[in-house]
Amino acid sequence: MSTLPTDEADRLSEEEQQELIDELERRRSPRGIASLVVIITAIAFSAFQMWLAARGFIFAVTIPGIGQIKLAALQLLQVNAIHVIFALLLAFLLYPPSTGNGPVARRLGRVVPALERRFGAKNPVTRTMRGVRSIVRWLFMDPNRERVTPVDIVCMGIAILAGLYMLTSFDEIRQIRVLGIDSARTIGEFVPALAPVVDVISSLGIALDTMSVAFLLGAAGVLLVLEATRRSLGIYLTLIVVTFIVYAKYGYLIPSDGIISTPFGFGIIVPYIDILWIQPGDWGTIIQNFWYNTENGVFGIPVTVSVQFIYIFILFGAFLEMSGAGQWFIDFAYAVTGKRKGGPAKASVLSSGFMGAISGSSIANTVTTGAFTIPLMKRSGYRSEFAGAVEASASSGGQILPPVMGAAAFLIVEYTTTPYANVIAAAAVPAIVFFFGVWVMVHLEASKAGITQIDESSAIALRPHLRKGWFYLLPITALLYYLIIARLSVARSAWFSIVAIIAVIAVVAVYNDRTKRPLFAGIVGLFLLEFIANLLVGTGLAGLLLGSGGSGQSVYPALAAAAEKLGTIAITISAVTLLVRPSLDTPWLDYDEAVDEGAEATADALSRPSLSENNAYRFGAFVLRSMEHGARTATPVVIAVAAVGIVPGVLSATGLAPNLTTFIKTLAGGSLVLLLIITAIAAIILGMGVPTTATYILLAAVLAPAIIESSSMPLLAAHLFILYFGVIADITPPVAVAAYAASGIAKSDPFSTGVEAFSLSLNKAIVPFAFALTPGLLLLRPTENGEAHIIGLADVLDFGYFVPEVAIPIICLFTGVLALGPTIIGYFYTDVSPSGRTLFALTALLLMTPLALFNLSATLFDVLTPFAVITPPFTELALRAVGAVLFIALVLQNRRSAEEHGSISTPESTTD
Repeated sequence: MSTLPTDEADRLSEEEQQELIDELERRRSPRGIASLVVIITAIAFSAFQMWLAARGFIFAVTIPGIGQIKLAALQLLQVNAIHVIFALLLAFLLYPPSTGNGPVARRLGRVVPALERRFGAKNPVTRTMRGVRSIVRWLFMDPNRERVTPVDIVCMGIAILAGLYMLTSFDEIRQIRVLGIDSARTIGEFVPALAPVVDVISSLGIALDTMSVAFLLGAAGVLLVLEATRRSLGIYLTLIVVTFIVYAKYGYLIPSDGIISTPFGFGIIVPYIDILWIQPGDWGTIIQNFWYNTENGVFGIPVTVSVQFIYIFILFGAFLEMSGAGQWFIDFAYAVTGKRKGGPAKASVLSSGFMGAISGSSIANTVTTGAFTIPLMKRSGYRSEFAGAVEASASSGGQILPPVMGAAAFLIVEYTTTPYANVIAAAAVPAIVFFFGVWVMVHLEASKAGITQIDESSAIALRPHLRKGWFYLLPITALLYYLIIARLSVARSAWFSIVAIIAVIAVVAVYNDRTKRPLFAGIVGLFLLEFIANLLVGTGLAGLLLGSGGSGQSVYPALAAAAEKLGTIAITISAVTLLVRPSLDTPWLDYDEAVDEGAEATADALSRPSLSENNAYRFGAFVLRSMEHGARTATPVVIAVAAVGIVPGVLSATGLAPNLTTFIKTLAGGSLVLLLIITAIAAIILGMGVPTTATYILLAAVLAPAIIESSSMPLLAAHLFILYFGVIADITPPVAVAAYAASGIAKSDPFSTGVEAFSLSLNKAIVPFAFALTPGLLLLRPTENGEAHIIGLADVLDFGYFVPEVAIPIICLFTGVLALGPTIIGYFYTDVSPSGRTLFALTALLLMTPLALFNLSATLFDVLTPFAVITPPFTELALRAVGAVLFIALVLQNRRSAEEHGSISTPESTTD
């Protein structure tokens, strides 16, 4: 439990937090059998993904005395299909088809009342339509978000059929790839018993007898993905994907000569419309590309990345959160910042960053941390809108904070073929700058409002807190070790880190003064036996017991093999201890409230409430609750990448991609800054109410090629630029989902909270322009062949490069963010006048991204005058120097003004 000094009346309970998340994400809270089905499906989904991470695509078990039994060896398309089918099942279970509050449902709801007014309540027409309304409501409506409807069951059944076809008829699918989808079996050939029914339907003019099962299931599968997208992510993203699907079929109707005919005998020339013309296509080819393809379409690269990287990292975050690490990090943030001015808001910045690093959702992050931080901020004196804005801004920043960035970071790995370690290294400086900027603004707001530090009695002592939960840092440390030092694959790193979490919690679950010696003795003893077995017979204890083994290994390989099993050994010894002594005192264990509530609920359901106090039962609840929570969190992400994967598929299959790149470059007029502005605006508009992952995939397919071809910008810089603006969309009004989540807790005006959240995150909008034009901010050094590499020691020692291209830009970036604070807050030592805020804004731009400011001005000058501006040498350094001088002058002026009015007496009163 938390040790934060929050009034229980202000703080949201775990149940209230979940209700708020469900409401914002339009999710159900199933009851009874439906709830059990959700839990089983979610756990099976996570178990499937954990097997893939641990063992790969081959499903086999070894039985003593019998040997290995091979259950299945799946292909990539089959694995991707199972991945998406699981997500579809959970989407139809968790998201209702309609709650009756949408615009279509409201309009249809007026039909019966209108008929009653027109014809009377007893009229046959009225009574018939009332019956139709009841049937429709039974089929589709779930106003209380807790009932699984018949339509949901039908959708789930079709999804299962599509998955079974992919598993059982893969030879036919291989044939489809060569001969086309029409070469597959028809319904009559696939199920002869249905042939008469098919013939009857065909006689009515529906050519069902010639349609292949592959086509029907593929078309149904695409429609199910679109329906799941509508439910879980909204109509906006669904319409975008539908537009591309319609374009793939009917894009040939666009005039190839750019002239649109009119009924009046003349045509209208529409510039550039001819580039949208494509060759005619048929639905069979389109469905084949969308559903039976691992390069593009539903099961394309985005879903492959989800299978290999995204899901397992979301699961890692779920285990870490359910272990109690989330609350420990929140308390840790308060221990670090509580005694500082405006401590609660600064704790919100830190804790949201910590939680964002392990959470896959801006909304969930905002609600989880905001339930504690927002009431404390309000109690300390911050305005409700500002408190909500700080939480929303910092929570959305979690997706750009290494080492566990949002799901889009893994797509960057795949699209740019950049090692994940390099991605997190490049993202480090901009992420730190962002959180530093929010920190500065909350400090200035505290100074402006006269908010001081919290009472000494309410503060959390740092050292005791670290002693109580330092072990939560071990899994994150292990993750960094696997990624950066051992350089394992992303999936293997995440898997070993999950094992590390389970092992750590298992040990903590049995650790006390009485058990610590036998516990560690058992772990060390079993580890030594594992090492000796590998040393002597070349296999571990499990292999030895199953009768395998051969020649021994040398010392180092045997030690490495034993070390790989250390987590499993710790889990085994701890599990045995838990089973033998389930009532042990566990002073260090503090699961997340969701685990305790789940254990109590299931124990009550089994009519054995005492089980909730059994440590072995609670540990099992922790593991299963983590797996369920991970699947629930991953479901909308998987649906998003499946749906949006269709867009690059259309661009590739139709040949539109290169034409679109040329058009975008022409639209920007050769100006990189204008192209970046177009990209930023498109990202914010597309990202309103759409997951960052989906926004990234769309823009990476459409705009990233144009950015790369228009400049010497490193590929990684271009993709990080897109990611940043996709994240900003979560806090950009009018659809600022994270800000609206925070306003629900702060009880503030949603739109005002969104505006303030965007203002606090303004540096997140400027920093991408800075690193796009100055790659050194990403610790990237461009090479002569147009590529770039992460700087190393040799680059640091090359002072002629490192000082002007890396050191000075980083220092100026932090200083510029400091100047941005008074621009937004209107305070620096004292109140800042409107003209002073304007000068601070100019200073921030000159320090942070001088080239963007200069290039944009030069472009406008070129457009408005017949003259061209040539960039002189050292322009960037000169502009930064001007910005630095202006900043110093403004600071001195404000400080002098504050001293004259007696606002400050020492520097410590304004800075930490």
